[in-house]
Amino acid sequence: MMVPALDGGDLVLSFQTLDVYRCSIEFLALSNAVLETLPRGHSALADQLRRGAMSIPLNIAEAQGRTGGADRARTYAIARGSAMECVAILDVGRTLGLVGEGVHRQAVELLERVVAMLTKLCR
Repeated sequence: MMVPALDGGDLVLSFQTLDVYRCSIEFLALSNAVLETLPRGHSALADQLRRGAMSIPLNIAEAQGRTGGADRARTYAIARGSAMECVAILDVGRTLGLVGEGVHRQAVELLERVVAMLTKLCR
């Protein structure tokens, strides 16, 4: 899923143009599709995935608003940790037979890109 381009005079903030932000939004949409397929009785796993997936783009946006380099890097590191947590959640879901192999692969590949970009931004 591609993030729709803002047009019609809408204000585009600097974080919205970052590839890492766009990938994190794409993952958020993919995670929502995963959440819709989780059977009842797995609310704890669903909650962790929901919160982790939302945390990534929110922390990227917050980092862009930080004025100090160390503070910005710390906030990017939080987003990176959330992305890595989401990989672990997806691994758990796959191990329990709740997440299909194709969706798992697609999500993990997207998160690998996000983690790589965030790792560079943390420096």
